[in-house]
Amino acid sequence: MSITETPIRLPIPPLPRGFRVAGAHAGLKRNPTREDVALVLSDRPAAAAGVYTTNLVFAAPVAFDRARTPGTGFRAIAVNSGNANACTGARGLADSAAMAAAAAATLGVPGDSVLVLSTGIIGEFLPLEKIKAGIALVAGRLGGDADAVVTAARGMLTTDTRPKLAGSSFSAGGTPHTLFGMAKGAAMVGPRMATMLGVILTDAALAPADAQRLLGEATERTFNCVSVDGHTSTNDTVLLLANGAAGAPPLAGGDLEAFAAALHAACETLAREIADDGEGATHLIRVEVSGCRTRDEARLIARAVADSPLVKTAIHGADPNWGRIVSAAGYAGVPFDPDRLVLRLNGTLLFEHGQPVAFDAGKVSASIKAARETLVELDLHAGPASIRFHSSDLTAEYVHLNADYHT
Repeated sequence: MSITETPIRLPIPPLPRGFRVAGAHAGLKRNPTREDVALVLSDRPAAAAGVYTTNLVFAAPVAFDRARTPGTGFRAIAVNSGNANACTGARGLADSAAMAAAAAATLGVPGDSVLVLSTGIIGEFLPLEKIKAGIALVAGRLGGDADAVVTAARGMLTTDTRPKLAGSSFSAGGTPHTLFGMAKGAAMVGPRMATMLGVILTDAALAPADAQRLLGEATERTFNCVSVDGHTSTNDTVLLLANGAAGAPPLAGGDLEAFAAALHAACETLAREIADDGEGATHLIRVEVSGCRTRDEARLIARAVADSPLVKTAIHGADPNWGRIVSAAGYAGVPFDPDRLVLRLNGTLLFEHGQPVAFDAGKVSASIKAARETLVELDLHAGPASIRFHSSDLTAEYVHLNADYHT
């Protein structure tokens, strides 16, 4: 399997105060130029929260982190890619614990202050000796500069072509605060959660309950609105560490709302980047569904459109095939009046009053070809709820990558 790497598209954001990161190649991946172990270290205890896959078949690191979060006193996150440590039974759980213990010993932090993330091939045991050696190597490279950030983000990747990075800032109590996020995800991406790993860091002080609630809310509106192939993975995890290094007291009231807005902005950027880097993708697809009775109904319709192979291949072929889009909405399981449904593609009206309207197919096709992002807008005119959903087109390269992934 050959992965063509592409440059990072967004500016490299600064780390929040009190955090250092790095990544290195430890031999888990065949390509010696691709990092496969990464560390995140806080110089002081941090509150932690986590959101995880809803798949009943979940990986050992998910079980390990889920049992520890939300909580306080966390100092580090140890990450490996190339091996998911999923479907590995009791040994997998022991290996996650051993990975955390190795990081704690190397970094000189308490044994119960480390969380772990793993991603890669399912059903193989962790090569613990390689991981331990990698942790020792990475620990000596920890830093806060752009190079350290990029190597850490690359240490999370599998079939991604580039790291996903996001940053935002906000003021609380007159004190400036920073928020940083990095994520991986390119395939096996399906909502609840989107198949991915994510790490969010902030120098704000948060109560664990607030951190958990706000991370859950942000995930629901961002990472749970991404789909590349509709396949919910075994390892999906997003972790949030808040270490309070900015010096302000725990956020409350309006300050907490300011943090929530910054968190949502960062997660939205990462979610969009995941969809845009879908395996083999040539187009990012943004589905905007409005006029629904509830947000859940809007999500069902958006996901039906986003996951449809016929819609995805039509976008890949620059075909403004309105019939595929409206029929996907129709089988989503949401009752609505087709005569009130309105569809626009890249701003051009294609369907209303239960039938297509006259439009210039060549012009719409050209608009798809000319831009990386294709916008699908559906309005049901049935209520106040709406949703934004991201996906990608379906290409022959996606098939090749996944046919060759294990072998």
